[in-house]
Amino acid sequence: MAKDTPLRWDRRMQQRLARGEAAALGELYDRFASLVHSLAHRVLDDDEAADRITREVFGYVWENPDVFDPKQGSMRSWIAKLARVQAVNRLRQLETAAHRASGEGSTEELEQRIREASAAARADYIVTSMPAPLRAALDLAYFQRRDYRQTAADLGVTEDEARRRLRLGLQLLSSANTRPLEGSSPPGNGRSL
Repeated sequence: MAKDTPLRWDRRMQQRLARGEAAALGELYDRFASLVHSLAHRVLDDDEAADRITREVFGYVWENPDVFDPKQGSMRSWIAKLARVQAVNRLRQLETAAHRASGEGSTEELEQRIREASAAARADYIVTSMPAPLRAALDLAYFQRRDYRQTAADLGVTEDEARRRLRLGLQLLSSANTRPLEGSSPPGNGRSL
């Protein structure tokens, strides 16, 4: 039996969630909980807060499976975006409250910290959302310190293909710092988490 394509899996998962299949939520959680937690932790630098964001994101997905639109991207990408937006919103709330309580630092410094955390989370989101071949090439080249020749050999592709994947991956990552900070509401029909 052939393995389902990601798009087919996404649609089936959405249908199962819409029917209220608890097993579908468990499967989705097993597949993406570490992604959500790591994105939230990247922004908030707090395990408990990341745990809370993880619960909120999966609660939102469970209650609103119809908000997912396969035409806008994969379920993985949608869940990663929910996590990033929720974590940045939580950071903004926490930092604003801490700023008010302490009276230290300027509003500009506060906004700069939030922008930096958002850019880092956006970069993580972009990496997790890019196709697996690009992620694999970036992982080999930047985290495992392989040059493009070693990357090509490890992936079993030509050197030209390895360079193309690395170049495209870097172009996608460069958009993390060039796009404006997105609004505070999560994607999908104006509903919030």
